[in-house]
Amino acid sequence: MDKKIISVINQKGGVGKTTTVINLAAGLSMKGKKILVIDLDPQGNATTGLGLSNTENSDDTIYSVLNGNKKISEVIQSTKFQNLNLITSNVDLSGLEVETAGDSRRAFKLKDELASILHDSGSSYDYILIDCPPSLSLLTIMALVASDALVVPLQTEFFALEGLTQLMKTIQRIKSNLNSSLDIRGILLTMYDKRNKLSGEVEQEARNYFKEKVYVTVVPRNVRLSEAPSHGVPVLLYDKTCPGSKAYFSFADEFLNQDKPVESAA
Repeated sequence: MDKKIISVINQKGGVGKTTTVINLAAGLSMKGKKILVIDLDPQGNATTGLGLSNTENSDDTIYSVLNGNKKISEVIQSTKFQNLNLITSNVDLSGLEVETAGDSRRAFKLKDELASILHDSGSSYDYILIDCPPSLSLLTIMALVASDALVVPLQTEFFALEGLTQLMKTIQRIKSNLNSSLDIRGILLTMYDKRNKLSGEVEQEARNYFKEKVYVTVVPRNVRLSEAPSHGVPVLLYDKTCPGSKAYFSFADEFLNQDKPVESAA
């Protein structure tokens, strides 16, 4: 399995991106996979959602790596969850674009750094999950250049698909110019409300257009999902039995099954 580095991306905010990163990471780690989460969003929500601080004035963040002050191996932190490590983010990250303006290779910085830990047998991660900021900024481009594949959370609401076309154009540009092996691993429908006719319509539209790229699992709107981050734990541990947890457990299974070798029909 070479498709290890997965960015969770959508330039629209509030679509369940960080929730997806945290709970996919938790689900995979509970199945014995070794996971590294990289919080690449200056808001630092994946950091706090996994129980670490995004306000401490620490140098051990992804910002210190991207500005060249630290090696990536120096800033990896343990979380209180087994098999799950994290590189934290904080608001300093928002200054990166201006600070690196003169560096022509800056789009490759994250990729170059990740190469060093991928080749180090001591840190053998099964998956590295990157939580991208909700914009098509330098940080997002760094993530796209470094990634093998993308998971795109799509909120089942009006205009959701319009936003996707812009993202697809960006992905296409990155593929042509900077990272030819990038592909979409899957699209995850989030914030689904089965009482709302629109949710069903957006689902139908997404499945018609993206076909089998859309995961079978659909993540419902669920109060527990929005409560869990304030407790610094994934919903899978906060309330195992709520509909949101069930959906993310099922998504983790579906995600893993994508890497099972396909039986050859010989």
